Amino acid sequence: MSLFGLGSRNQKTFRPKKNAPSGSKGAQLQRHINATLGSGNLREAVRLPPGEDINEWLAVNTVDFFNQVNILYGTLTEFCTANSCPTMSAGTRYEYRWADGVTVKKPIEVSAPKYVEYLIDWIEAQMDDEAIFPQKLRAAFPPNFRDVVNTIFKRLFRVYAHIYHSHFQKIVSLKEEAHLNTCFKHFVLFTWEFRLIDNGELAPLSDLVDSILQL
Repeated sequence: MSLFGLGSRNQKTFRPKKNAPSGSKGAQLQRHINATLGSGNLREAVRLPPGEDINEWLAVNTVDFFNQVNILYGTLTEFCTANSCPTMSAGTRYEYRWADGVTVKKPIEVSAPKYVEYLIDWIEAQMDDEAIFPQKLRAAFPPNFRDVVNTIFKRLFRVYAHIYHSHFQKIVSLKEEAHLNTCFKHFVLFTWEFRLIDNGELAPLSDLVDSILQL
């Protein structure tokens, strides 16, 4: 069981933890992440370890951040409903519509929980595709791997933006704000280190992002 009480989670939205790519390299990088995170120095934890492949590092961390967001949102599924959150928004100025370019080519307006459900399904499909996220040691990453990773992180940010704008008081009442803030700080430092999200996409939480990057 995680830090959170997940007994009432929405099974359609919440998924079991994904594992990092198998093979000694994935396991080795995962141990490095755990060790550096344990030091409490998040800026050091996000840096590419000397001599390591950037795509391997991005792949392992993408799985980690997916799991973090999945768990955080999983604590809110009974409060984030189609009635309470009829659109996927981050305040009154930002609304997100869903499209995956395959089954949904034209962006559609959906509720926040439906957006997150679509997003989790889409990310899992990318991660389960060995042509995109290779499982075997030294297997080649596709030429568009960075583009896929950028899109994953851009969309994971939208979940954070929705949580902060629509559910922060509930997070406070659950006494999980310190954990949320630490997860988001780690997320911001990682995406900034590797320039994974365009600045314009960060606008809904720009003040918070700026305060993290200035620390």
